[in-house]
Amino acid sequence: MADAQLVIRNTQIVDGTGAPAFIGDLAARDGKIVAIGSFDGTAEREIDGSGLTLAPGFIDIHTHFDPQLCWDGLATPSLEHGVTTIVMGNCSLSLAPVRPNKSNKLVMMFQVIEDIKEKTFDAAVPFSWETFPEYLDHIRPGLGLNVGALIGHSAIRYYVMGDDSQKRTATEAEIEAMCAIVEEAMAAGALGVSSSYVDIDENMEPVPSRFADFNEKLALCKAMARSGRGVWQVVPYFPELPKQLENIRELGELSLASGVMCSLQPILSSPNSPDASESIAALQAEHDRGAKVYGQVMPRCFDLNMRLSETSMLLYALPSWKAIMDSPMPGRIAKFADESNREKLLEEMRNAQGMSGALPFLRVGQVNSPENKKYVGKMLLEIAGAEKREIAEIILDLALADDLETEFQMVGVLNADKPAVGRLLDHPLCHFGASDAGAHITQFCGTGDTTHLLEYFVRESGQMTLERAVHRMTGELARDWNLNDRGTLEVGKAADLALFDRDTVACSPQEFVNDFPGEANRYVRRSTGYRAVVVNGEVVFENGAYTDARPGNIV
Repeated sequence: MADAQLVIRNTQIVDGTGAPAFIGDLAARDGKIVAIGSFDGTAEREIDGSGLTLAPGFIDIHTHFDPQLCWDGLATPSLEHGVTTIVMGNCSLSLAPVRPNKSNKLVMMFQVIEDIKEKTFDAAVPFSWETFPEYLDHIRPGLGLNVGALIGHSAIRYYVMGDDSQKRTATEAEIEAMCAIVEEAMAAGALGVSSSYVDIDENMEPVPSRFADFNEKLALCKAMARSGRGVWQVVPYFPELPKQLENIRELGELSLASGVMCSLQPILSSPNSPDASESIAALQAEHDRGAKVYGQVMPRCFDLNMRLSETSMLLYALPSWKAIMDSPMPGRIAKFADESNREKLLEEMRNAQGMSGALPFLRVGQVNSPENKKYVGKMLLEIAGAEKREIAEIILDLALADDLETEFQMVGVLNADKPAVGRLLDHPLCHFGASDAGAHITQFCGTGDTTHLLEYFVRESGQMTLERAVHRMTGELARDWNLNDRGTLEVGKAADLALFDRDTVACSPQEFVNDFPGEANRYVRRSTGYRAVVVNGEVVFENGAYTDARPGNIV
C-alpha cells in the first residue's frame, strides 16, 4: 500500500506564510498534507514539479457563483487560475432563504445587480430548497472546488418581511426571526453575512438591506458571532465618497460592538485619488480604535464592456435607457429605434452622473456592420467631436446598425495606475479580492485576477515578490476569513494546491462566449502556465483540462 495518494517532487515550494521559497516535495493522503520538505515514501500518483512553483490553492473572497454552482460545480473558469476556494453570497444577495414560489424577487435582484439573466435561472436553478442549509445541501454533491458561503442580508430581510423589507425598519420580532436564520446558516457552515449600502433592484428601488437600521445590523453581527466566527461583508455607497466614509465608520462600530471582521468591496485607484487615500485613512482610523475593517482590492484595471443587447451598470441611473434594456429582444431593438423615444434618451444621457458619467470615455470595440468598422478603437468623445453629434446619438446609431451587438469598452479609467494599484495590493488594511467573479458576466470577466497578480505584479513589473503575492492570495485570507484548515502548506492542513510555471503563467484575452444555460452569453478569461490544480488532495485541473474529480467541500 502506498504511503501517500499524491506526491509532487523537486518543486519550488511557496508555503503561503510569506516565508522564503525552498525546493522540496509535498505529499498528500486523504485530502490532507502528510509531508512537506522531503518525502521518501511511495505514492499512488507522482508529479515531477521540477522548474515549477507549488503554492497553496488561491482563495477568491468576492464571487457571485451562487447560481452557477447549480449546474457548474467547478465555477469555471476559476480553477484554471489556481483558485481552489471561492466565497460567494456577497453584496447582500444569496439564493436562500427563499419561500416557495417567491424566488422571483431574488432572481430579479441577481439579474439587475449581478447581470445573471432570468432565462438562466429558469433553465438551471431549480429553487428546490427553502432554507440556507438546504441550498448548501443542493450544491454540495457536485463541487469541484471549495465554497465559503455568505448569507445575503437582502435575502434574509425579504424572507422575513416580504414587501415591507423595502419600506421600513424591522420590528424586534422580525429582527429575532432574522437572527435565527443567521444562526441556522452559521451552524450549517456559512462564513458570515453580506449586506449592501448601494444596490438597487429591478424597480430602481434600494435593495432590502438598505432599509436596515444599525440595531438590526448589529443584531445580525452578534447572531453570526455566536458561532465563534463570522465575516460581515458590504458594498459601500461608492458613487459618493463622503457616504463611503460614513459606511466605513459604521463598519467600525459594528466590529467593535460584535467582535466580527468587516470587509468592504471595492477599494479602487481612480484618477482623482490614485492611492484611495481617503478610504485608506478611514480604514486606518477604525483600526486605531481597535476595529477589524478591511478593504478589498483587485489587481486588474476595472475595465468593462457595454452592449445594448445585454445589461450594463453604466445605464442603471438612466431610467429610459434601463427600461428599454430590461425589455426582451427583438422588441428592444424596436424601442431603441423608435424616434419618439430618442429625445428622452438623449436628454437623460446629457445629464448623466455617477458611473453613467463615464459613457463619453467608452471606446468602440467589436462591431458587426461594415459601416461601423471605421469607429473601432475610437473614443465616443472623439467621434462626437468629429461628427458634431451627441454621445447618445452615436451609441444608438452604432448599436442599431449591429442589432445592438456593438461592444463599447471602458478601458484604463479605474484601477489603471499600476504603481498605485500595487501599493494598494500590498497595503495591510486591504485584502486581495473584489473580483466579482461569476457576476457582470456580459460586461467583464472577474475570474483571472490571481493569474494577473502573478503575471504582471510579480513577473513583469516586480512590484511584489512571489512569496508576498502568494501570501496575499492564500495564508492571509485564510487567517482573516476563518478558513483555518487551509491556506498554507503545513502538515495536517487541506491539500489545496496550485502548481504553475512562474515564467509562463498568464491570462488570455477576454472571450465573449455563449455557454450559459438559457442561451446566455458571458466573458471568460483562460489561463496558461498551470500544470495542475489540486483540491483536497485530488487533481481537478491538469495540463489545460478538467478531470472527473469533484472533491470540493463547504468550508
